[in-house]
Amino acid sequence: MLIPILVAFLGAFKSDDELNAAPFSLPSVWHWENIIFVLSQGSFWQSILNSLLITILTVVLLLAVACPASFVFARMPFRGREMGVNIILIGLLLPFAMVILPLYITLRSLGLLNTMWAVILPQAAFALPTTILILRNFFQSIPGELEDATYIDGGTHVDFFWRVLLPLARPSLAVVVVLTAVASWNNFLLPLIVLNDANQWTVPLGIMQFQGEHASSWSAIMAYVSLMMLPALIFYLFAERHLIAGLMAGSVKG
Repeated sequence: MLIPILVAFLGAFKSDDELNAAPFSLPSVWHWENIIFVLSQGSFWQSILNSLLITILTVVLLLAVACPASFVFARMPFRGREMGVNIILIGLLLPFAMVILPLYITLRSLGLLNTMWAVILPQAAFALPTTILILRNFFQSIPGELEDATYIDGGTHVDFFWRVLLPLARPSLAVVVVLTAVASWNNFLLPLIVLNDANQWTVPLGIMQFQGEHASSWSAIMAYVSLMMLPALIFYLFAERHLIAGLMAGSVKG
């Protein structure tokens, strides 16, 4: 898994001839002009901004829907609750490529094609099953005594959710944020299908456009790919500790 990443980062600082002759070796001369050339491209910064905006809005929308839904499915008994959870979790079994045609028709009917919402809404929807699965398991692991204490103090379901559950759920929320953010940043198929305007293109589409324009310069392409990978890699490295803690949260009943 690390070999392609290593080749990309090393290739970003090589000449085209050296990259073709020795892709795995250290550069004999470090060619920083490849990085400078990519950073001078307006399309590079536009795709970064688009991906950042789409990622943030996807995460915010997902949490705004999944957190209350997970609380209801975890702590509020009602008839048909388990059936509702199972219906949502069916989404885990549906490959995205299988529903791309009806999704495209739906977005076209709503007039959302070629807008960022055509990417944000499906990404949040397809992330819902995994998010609800993670958060519901954690919410169920919270001892009932905490809920009883909230009601004894005059609190409501909203107070228990907002003041008790959400602060305790920070590790699980970190898992959801990391997984959703990285998936949104790397998503290629959905933006390719629903975005036609180059000014709306995200990072993966920016790489495709840059490769088409500079197909003869693989070192410049490697520089572009390396710079595009950096935000996701840095974000993951800083969030890795929270990711592991969040995956373990709720695995043992309190």
